[in-house]
Amino acid sequence: MLQRAETPVALTGVEASRSFFAPCFADSTRERLWVAHLDDEAYCIHLASYDGGVDSVDIPVRAIIGDAIRLDSAGIVLAHNHPSGQAMPSRSDKVATRVLALAAEAIDLTLLDHLVFAGDDCTSFRRMGLI
Repeated sequence: MLQRAETPVALTGVEASRSFFAPCFADSTRERLWVAHLDDEAYCIHLASYDGGVDSVDIPVRAIIGDAIRLDSAGIVLAHNHPSGQAMPSRSDKVATRVLALAAEAIDLTLLDHLVFAGDDCTSFRRMGLI
């Protein structure tokens, strides 16, 4: 699903991104991935969301890259949740994020961060040195 951000918000760091995405995961019992497409000044120009299952959500690389090309995005920030309560990225989260980062790099798109939410906890791939 693709939707326009009503009021552009600058995602200029982990805290801004965390505040932006946190409401997306209120009362979520299934995993969901959100992708914020950003302009050159890190303002969110579009959001896309992808539904997952109880314990996983795929990162649809082709769809994300296709949207980035169509929207002329300069960067993206990902966020997804772990209803299990563990905010640490899984091995599959790490692998899929790396695949997306490589595809993004090929089209001069910057993957700024990938946040994993679990309740009030949130981890950042960037802060962990994973991207």
